[in-house]
This record gives sequence, C-alpha cells and structure tokens, in this order.
Amino acid sequence: MSTLEIKNLHAQVLPTDGTGEPKEILKGVNLTIRSGETHAIMGPNGSGKSTLAYTIAGHPKYEVTEGEVLLDGVNVLDLEVDERARAGLFLAMQYPTEIPGVSSSNFMRSAVTAVRGQAPKLREWVKELNAARENLQIDRSFGERSVNEGFSGGEKKRHEVLQLDLLKPKFAVLDETDSGLDVDALRIVSEGINRYQDETEGGVLLITHYKRILNYVQPDFVHVFADGRIVTTGGAELADQLEADGYDQFL
Repeated sequence: MSTLEIKNLHAQVLPTDGTGEPKEILKGVNLTIRSGETHAIMGPNGSGKSTLAYTIAGHPKYEVTEGEVLLDGVNVLDLEVDERARAGLFLAMQYPTEIPGVSSSNFMRSAVTAVRGQAPKLREWVKELNAARENLQIDRSFGERSVNEGFSGGEKKRHEVLQLDLLKPKFAVLDETDSGLDVDALRIVSEGINRYQDETEGGVLLITHYKRILNYVQPDFVHVFADGRIVTTGGAELADQLEADGYDQFL
C-alpha cells in the first residue's frame, strides 16, 4: 500500500516575461490518496485544478511557497521531475506535447527503461507494447510516427493512457483526460484507466469538468475545487449534484 499526501500546499505562478509579481494560485490544498482509490476533482475554470496537477509533477512555471507532497513519506517537492516519475508519479496532460523527430515506439521504450531501471528485452517489449496498443485500439503504424505530431485529440489521449499502462506508476494524475473525446474514445480511455488500476492497485487523481467520464471511472471521492483549495468533499453522488446545480452553491 502506498500513500500520496498533499499537505497545506501553496503555489504561485511565475510571470513568463520575468516582470510583474507572482500570482498565488494554490491556497492551502490538503488531500490524501491511497493505493486503489480514485479521487475526482471538479471545479470551475480558473480554480487551480490544472495548477495542482502541474505543481505535483514539478512544472517550473509554478513555485511552491508552502506545504508538502509526500509519496510514501518522501517529499517529492525536493525531487527533480524525472525523479518524481521514477518514484511512482505520473501526469497525463490536458494538452499532450508534440515531440517532432522522436518516434512513439522509441519514446515509450526510453520512458519504460528510465522507470524500470533497465531496458526490457526486445522480443518481450514488442509483445508488451503491441498488447497495450490493441487494448486501446491504437494502430501499430503510430509507433513510427513522431510523438503526438499530427495526432487527433482522442489519439493523443489514448497515447497518454498507453504510457500509463506501460509505466504502471503508484499514482496517476489525469488532467482533463476526457476533454475532446468522442463517445467511443471516452469509453476506450476509461477502460484503460480502469485496467491500470485493476492490475496495479494504483491511486488515481482525476481532474475533470464533467460527470461523463465518472460514469465509466467510478470515483471513491469527489472533491469540489474553488479558489485554489478543496472546499467540499463527498461520494460519487456529489458529481450528480454538481451536474444538476453547478458550482455556485460552493463558491
């Protein structure tokens, strides 16, 4: 059993041009996720949900001013981005980055090698990769294409879940993985998330605006995020309440 503890987390965004004052976005986030649990964070635009995801992962745009993020007792805020990944943290980005000139297959094998500490044997790796692609209905031809270059929104999200499947982290932070997905892609991506959790007992922090993905990925807890913090927590029924009545009641 593993635990991810977010304690009194404060973070600010740094001006991109180097001028002006930093703006505080996270204002005391407290959240504990355990192995096998699924936590959904829902909230209005601009509330800080994506900032939370990127701060946990170590994006340099965000500066932590107070608090801790403990993975099995180790403060990951003291670790570099790649060290956080090797420790068991995973981020699926809302807008996955294109990497021209790097094939999807080479990218995946390099990532798996870095996390596992050694390169998988080629024959076993090809079998493992092909099985993961088939589960997500990704054509093998995508392996020779540059990472995310020319991919549709749904194809990019499926490749994020492909990484999740192969890297098998302790905790997965999924930032609006459902955005831009049609009905079929939403089902396939959701099945991939559930399969990861069934196989690894990993913890999931799922950030979303809408309840629709929660019809497939059942949350144990739903948190309402507003003004840089969690303002209320409930069970799966809270998502139904938000869908019906909106966020105003909590703002």
